[in-house]
Amino acid sequence: MAPGHVAYGLQAQYGLQIAPDIVVAWERGLLAPNSQELTALAGVLWCAPGDLLGPARTLREHRMARAMTVEDLARRVGVDVSSYRRMEDTNRWRGNERQTAALAENLSLSPRELLTATGRDDELAELLRSAATTRWQAYVRPVAKLLPMPKRELEDVLQRLHEDYHARMVTTSSWGASGGSGESGREFLDGVVDHFWALAPG
Repeated sequence: MAPGHVAYGLQAQYGLQIAPDIVVAWERGLLAPNSQELTALAGVLWCAPGDLLGPARTLREHRMARAMTVEDLARRVGVDVSSYRRMEDTNRWRGNERQTAALAENLSLSPRELLTATGRDDELAELLRSAATTRWQAYVRPVAKLLPMPKRELEDVLQRLHEDYHARMVTTSSWGASGGSGESGREFLDGVVDHFWALAPG
C-alpha cells in the first residue's frame, strides 16, 4: 500500500486525519504513532500492533504491542490511571510487589523484560553487587520487590552469585596468582547482572 492509501484508510475506517507524509515519517522512523494511531494503523494494514513495533523495551511499547489502553492496563494492575500514565511517561515503575506481578502477567513479561521495562536495571545491579560481596541473605527481600520470582529460586541464585564471587577472589589472591587480585572480582561485579540471569531458572 502506498502512503496515500494508508492515510485514506486511517481516515475512512477510523476518522483519523493523517497526511501521507506523516505515514512516510512513521515508515522511516522519524515520527512514532501514538497508541490510538498505532491501533488504527494495524487495523488498516491487517496486522497486530506488535507487528509494527521493534522489540518492545518500555512500558508503553509493551502495552501498545498488546493493543491495551492505559485505562485497561491500569485497572488490571490495580493502579489509578493518572499514576500509571505518569509512570509510563517517565518509564519509572512505582508499583508494589502485587502490582508488579500483575503488570508482568498482563504484559506477558519475562523477569528480564520486566526489569528493563520498569527502568530498574541499575537498581538490580547495585543490589546484586552488594549481595555478592556481603551477606546475600539480606538482599533476598529487596531483589524480590523488583522481580516476581519464587523466593527459593531467588535465594539459590543469590547464594550462587555470592559463592562464585568469593571463589574468584580466593583464587586470584592465592599465592600462585599473578597480577592484581581484585581485577577478577571487579570484572565479575561489572557483569553481575548477566551472571544473575545466567543462573536464574528459565
